[in-house]
Amino acid sequence: MFVVNVEGAIHREGKWLLILRSEKEEHAGGTLSLVGGKCEIEGVSSDILERTLKREIFEEVGSKVTDLKYVNSSSFVTDSGINVIDIVFLCHHKTGEPFAKSTEEVDDILWMTTLEILNHTELPVYLKENIKLADKML
Repeated sequence: MFVVNVEGAIHREGKWLLILRSEKEEHAGGTLSLVGGKCEIEGVSSDILERTLKREIFEEVGSKVTDLKYVNSSSFVTDSGINVIDIVFLCHHKTGEPFAKSTEEVDDILWMTTLEILNHTELPVYLKENIKLADKML
């Protein structure tokens, strides 16, 4: 069994939106990441990835996005042994100035350029790779 997670590479005015994950988060608390979350069980459904991502972005940072395009998918295992399939979409910011809306999940937000992300020494390789791939799609 897998958890299906979706993330948005949100681009606006030459920068990418990253969140500082809350220390309360079970997985990767206190780290920078893209905005996103897990798909919920819906039975028979369509566009579940896109709808989940739009919902999670609004819940976590109060913004709406548009023009979702598939970037990348990968799998990993959390520290607690949960298998995760992660799907990243390129998103364009539509409305709502992002802020740490869900304080249980988000401590802060940052806008960073591609170069700032790639040169950041503490960001994980997979995040840098996802931003590189999304940047090529712009």
